[in-house]
Amino acid sequence: MPLVYKICPRPLWREAETQGRFLGAPVDLADGFIHFSTADQVAETAARHFAAQDDLLLIAVEADDLGEALRFEPSRGGALFPHLYGALPLNAVRSVAELPLGADGRHVFPTGIARA
Repeated sequence: MPLVYKICPRPLWREAETQGRFLGAPVDLADGFIHFSTADQVAETAARHFAAQDDLLLIAVEADDLGEALRFEPSRGGALFPHLYGALPLNAVRSVAELPLGADGRHVFPTGIARA
């Protein structure tokens, strides 16, 4: 299975690194699962939910490492988004990359991730 992605404020991710697991952002905790996006969805997620926010990280996670706790479920628009029911173990993380804002105010993704 491919990678799934979590956009995370740097301070929140640094806290997870010290704890050895990521429990989720406030929206995740409120919804009862950790929101992820596929490579095809993550740019739109950034534009919609993180517009003009800086100091963000893009966390790439191996979906297979999450087992049955990862479920693809329909969003309000009907697209299937990956949701993790439980804490994210840091050993499932494949990379952590900067997600800076470009001159146009949109996030600049690492090579290979589409830009909305």
